[in-house]
Amino acid sequence: MFRNIGSNWAVILVTIGVTYFLMPFVLHTLGQDGYGTWNLINSITGYLGLLVLGVPMASVRYFAEHVAERDPRKLNAAIGSCTGLYLIMGAAALLVGVGLYAFFTLTYHIPAGWQPEARLAFFLVVLSVAAGFIAMLPEGIMAAHHDFVLRNLVVLGRLVLRLGFTLALLTLRASLVFLALVQIACVVFEFSVSWLIVRRRYQGVRLSFVDFEWSTVRRIFSFSLYVLILNAGVRLSFETDSLVIGAFMNVGWIPFYTVANTLVIYLIEFIIAIAAVVMPMATKLKTEGRAADLREVFLKWSKIAMSLTLMVGLFLIVLGPQFLGWWIGQSFEGPAGQVLQILTVSALVFLPVRGVAQPILMGLGRPGIPTVAFLVAGVLNLGLSVLFVGPLGLAGVALGTAIPNVLSALVVLVFACGELETPVTQYVRYVVVRAVVGALPVLALLLWFRLGLGIHTIVGLVGAGAAMVALFGVTWILFVYRNDPYVDLPGGLARLRAWSRA
Repeated sequence: MFRNIGSNWAVILVTIGVTYFLMPFVLHTLGQDGYGTWNLINSITGYLGLLVLGVPMASVRYFAEHVAERDPRKLNAAIGSCTGLYLIMGAAALLVGVGLYAFFTLTYHIPAGWQPEARLAFFLVVLSVAAGFIAMLPEGIMAAHHDFVLRNLVVLGRLVLRLGFTLALLTLRASLVFLALVQIACVVFEFSVSWLIVRRRYQGVRLSFVDFEWSTVRRIFSFSLYVLILNAGVRLSFETDSLVIGAFMNVGWIPFYTVANTLVIYLIEFIIAIAAVVMPMATKLKTEGRAADLREVFLKWSKIAMSLTLMVGLFLIVLGPQFLGWWIGQSFEGPAGQVLQILTVSALVFLPVRGVAQPILMGLGRPGIPTVAFLVAGVLNLGLSVLFVGPLGLAGVALGTAIPNVLSALVVLVFACGELETPVTQYVRYVVVRAVVGALPVLALLLWFRLGLGIHTIVGLVGAGAAMVALFGVTWILFVYRNDPYVDLPGGLARLRAWSRA
């Protein structure tokens, strides 16, 4: 699991690096109105992803089950059935995209200079989303075989392609159409390379419409319906904010929120990298009847998720605004920094649950409570954001996102503990208490850097980050993971030192 999750983390780190260069480049090339329009297009067309009806997550669950059972007939039936579903859903996405285009043009005021580009770019993004449905198939097959390292090498290639094409094309001309074409190129590249790998690596796997079975489709839909509702809740929680800002403020304010939200989303993706491995592993352990091992995975990885969230989250809360001011521009430090702090505080609570407890429940085939919790949170997020945006502006939109996420996470946590026969008090005692106490010296150090030294330069920020990581490591080795029943961190470091001397 460590190798697979580590490869997921490597992808996230490279993604962050690519974004570090691309976001300010694209923002300054397009300007605030152009960049805000591009984000608005992606926010609206992102809802087309709901038409996939939760099939990708459901497919991974059933693919993994059939791989664990060593049943190639059922595996190919699931693959053929998912292929047919993806093609139907892709066609539906193209049709719905026409309606979303009308909503886009009639609801939002797009600056006159960007209107022709925005219209064409909108349709190209719709095309990339529709084509992206079938591109999910080989990724699910590799995930079911726990072949995350190879899959992530393909993703890294896509990131390099995106970086090169974006820099080259926007250097020629500031164009929303060019950005949309880059998305299409990345989808084509990822599917072509991934399917070639699947054909050569898994000899018994085939893609044929002959394998399409309505009985398999019904099984997939019985699970994917929950995933669809879950995805709707997640999208309402994280993708509607730009729509609210564009409707009740103006598109020029969207970049201030998007820049801050991007940092939080990458923190979320870093933790969800655990979820991508945990869910098929939970299915495997359940199929093999290993309940004790499943509880160990739940507690061990929840504590790891909590630790990582605290380390990155504390830096973003204390010094994140200063980083935004240096990275994008001083005008972003105040409004975007406040949004970043609000969203990150909520992430300290909901991310460990989102990264471990929820995917375990999905892997066990118990999606009901998480689905309802996230859907209610998404609807509540939209309502609170609309309510708060008038008096509080961007901060109100952030609060409308943060509050429901915390509440839904607490509900899912209690349910997961019940399903895994793990008392909530045991979870809090093992996962939370030592991690929070160990984080206090780290918080004090970061506050000293901000209030005592008043750092704003990149040298100061890097120095503060390095000092924080060093103190974090010492505290976690000597206190947080001392005599840990599941993770022998001091012993692992001792073995690593012995190996390096050999």
